[in-house]
Amino acid sequence: MSNGHGGARLGAGRPDLYRDEFAVQAEKLCRLGATDAEMADFFGVCERTINNWKEARPEFLAHLRRGKLSADANVAERLYQRATGYSHEAVKIFNDGGTQMVVPYTEHYPPDTTAAIFWLKNRRPQQWRDKVQQELTGADGAQLIPVVNVTLSATRSETAPEASRSLQHDGE
Repeated sequence: MSNGHGGARLGAGRPDLYRDEFAVQAEKLCRLGATDAEMADFFGVCERTINNWKEARPEFLAHLRRGKLSADANVAERLYQRATGYSHEAVKIFNDGGTQMVVPYTEHYPPDTTAAIFWLKNRRPQQWRDKVQQELTGADGAQLIPVVNVTLSATRSETAPEASRSLQHDGE
């Protein structure tokens, strides 16, 4: 059953407010880094409705994924540039006695150590993680068997009178 906006009623509940153009709009929002909560606000629905649309409408989910993938790729490219250093053409604008001067130059950004570490820890966690995991094994890789050493310093009959005297002193 249609709701007049390209959407349908889902079950016996409220009419579905979804319209076909929402998929393209959602993709654009995701490319700008929008979260599901922000998209819900944009469309005037609750976040659960966005989740329902993802489940019920494959085209909506496909557009969301495409938009998020594009945004993530853009951030990854920028992080990589920061990690390795980069240059770009730029201009400076000066005022020389009322005459505008546009001076082109090349802006250089050196590699950023923090960005490089972040990149490597996420791309190569086995080689670059902070946590070092050590495993101990016995001969030929066999499992280690814990050994408990117990040393008895006195027999029970020798320690009983001392314990009795100690309890009497504590009670006085």
